[in-house]
Order: sequence, then structure tokens, then C-alpha cells
Amino acid sequence: MRSQRQPECARDSEYLPRIPRASGIQYSAVRGVTDTPWNFIPLGDTAITIPVGEGISQELSEHVVRRASLIRTAGIPGVTDVVSSYASLVVHYNPLTIGYHDLRERLRSLSVSSAESSTERDTGFKTHVIPVRYDGEDLDDVARRTGLSTDEVIRIHSSAIYRVLVIGFVPGFAYMGPLDERLVIPRKESPRKRVPAGSVAIAESQTGIYPSATPGGWHILGTTAAKMFDALASPPALFAAGDVVRFEVVQ
Repeated sequence: MRSQRQPECARDSEYLPRIPRASGIQYSAVRGVTDTPWNFIPLGDTAITIPVGEGISQELSEHVVRRASLIRTAGIPGVTDVVSSYASLVVHYNPLTIGYHDLRERLRSLSVSSAESSTERDTGFKTHVIPVRYDGEDLDDVARRTGLSTDEVIRIHSSAIYRVLVIGFVPGFAYMGPLDERLVIPRKESPRKRVPAGSVAIAESQTGIYPSATPGGWHILGTTAAKMFDALASPPALFAAGDVVRFEVVQ
């Protein structure tokens, strides 16, 4: 049976991942990402955690996703899943097929430098353009709190290019960043009991789209008709870690 522990932010009980925060999420330069041998931390008897660096950044996320892609394409018998997080990844495996020590050696034999030099095409990163109607109920409040006009909030949010850093909270919810620092505000003090599916929202230094109606503490800027998650589709989630997203204003 798969271990129930998950990498940071893949589980979320308070509407935002447990990540370093002082006055908000800090995007910083990548620390600790090198081409040195892999590091491994046992995670129960069916998974291995592989730290890649420290902090939260678009560059670090790309390193994590590239290494995860390298492991997936290696075709190691017994590996059942590879889950990316902000600064690490978890490899799930069937211990009846491959043991921890054997898996560790197979992973160690993979070329980190090859993963770091892989292209967007190699890793399967996709680019998405998401139409957004900026009619969110928090748009005016975000403008007031940031000292911007609503038109400026819309322009800043829709003109940026975002990277999907991690998928978590609920199926298909993509944490994307970095958000322009002019829009960085804390999450709502009192989360809503229900945020409609398709709500485009921001909190701290990230933006996201609610794939289903759930409680949520992010500030809603608008809505989209794009479907983020379909259990019958393959893959079921529209976004994957490493994908590139931009928002297009529609009336």
C-alpha cells in the first residue's frame, strides 16, 4: 500500500500549502541545485523523497520537474508514481518488485546533468492560454488593498507568464507563479465556505484556478469556462507541474 505521506503542499487543510512565509511567500534564487549525486530520504517502506533544492522559485520548480521526468522515462520496474513538489519529489514504488536499496542505486545511476539540460519538449511541458472574464467579487478589494485601479490589476495579472509549480489541495488545482509583486497580498482572513469552480484567484505570490467548488481563502479576480479537471479524461488534470500558463482577457 502506498505511503500516505506526501511532499510539501500536496496536502492542504487550510486552503494554502504549508510553505515558508514571513510577510508572504518569498520567491528567491535557487539554492542547492547542482549536478552532484542524488540525495535520498526513505518515506515509509514504499516511497523515497528526493530533495532538489531549497525555497520556492520558478527555476527550482523546473529542476524538480525535469528530474521527475527523467525518472518517469527511465522505466524502472516497480516505480508506480513520481510526485513533484516545490523543492523535492517523491518516488513511489512497489517493494515486492524492487527494494529500497536497489531502487536507490537505479536512481543514482541516472544522469542529473542530462535532466538539467533537457528541453521543454523533452519534459512534456505544455503552454496554455486560459480565457478569463475579470468579474471576480474580490477584484475591487484587491485594487483597493494594492493601491491600483481595477484595470491595472487586470492588466498586470493577465500580462504575466506563469509556471505551474505544483498540483495539490484538490485534484487539478495548480499553484502558479510568480505573481507580480504589485499584486502580492495575504490570503483572506476568513476563507469562504464555497468558491465556485472556475474561479481565478490570487494569494500571496501565487495565482490559481479552482477546479471544483470547494472552500477557499484566495482573492477571486475572475472566472473561466476552461475545465481544470475531468475524471474521465486522460490525463484528468488540464495542467501539470512545469506547464506554462497565461491568461487572456475576455468580455
